[in-house]
Amino acid sequence: MSDIEYEADHVKHSVGGLGGHIFRRFFHVGMVIFPWLYFEHGESIADIFSQNRIQFAAMLGILAFGLELMRMKFGILIVGQREYEKHQFSALAWGAISIVLTLVVLSPWEGTAGQHAGWLVYPIVFSLAFGDPLMGEARRKDLGNQAVYAIGTIVCGTVWLACGYLFGTPYWMALFMGPLTMAAELPKLRWIDDNATMILIPLAAVLFTAPFL
Repeated sequence: MSDIEYEADHVKHSVGGLGGHIFRRFFHVGMVIFPWLYFEHGESIADIFSQNRIQFAAMLGILAFGLELMRMKFGILIVGQREYEKHQFSALAWGAISIVLTLVVLSPWEGTAGQHAGWLVYPIVFSLAFGDPLMGEARRKDLGNQAVYAIGTIVCGTVWLACGYLFGTPYWMALFMGPLTMAAELPKLRWIDDNATMILIPLAAVLFTAPFL
């Protein structure tokens, strides 16, 4: 199956059809709110539960995992989910848990060397939120692979550059994180969604890079 056929098949078999697909896209972009809530309001929210910010994020990750297991057990699908996700880990769960993992793992580097809190987290999450849906829609418009790869690289690279301006992320990181994040979307794996690969592969690269920053 080609990449274009893959995207078309996912739209066709999404709960809610095209409407469900559009909802899924909007929810995808809405992921940008999670790191903002964590860094700007995380402590005050966590205080309500007598926890610190990292503990609260970890608790949400565990909760998301547990709820996903229950959803799989009963074969529940929500709007925008695809038929094949009925009894396997969904894209939503992969994305949520991967974002939580990124928040927890990268917290020790937040605000170091004078950067804004989240200087490494924001570009990873924003690249997923904007890069993945734009690449998917480019395929739906029957654009060739080279055009899709270029769009993904430019969007993800621009995200890292914008985060350099907003949060102090080193600008030079965009040179390799843009192409790497784009490439992390390419494998079409049955059991691991690209919501995970587009977070976890860049996260691994940042973990190897961060000690030298």
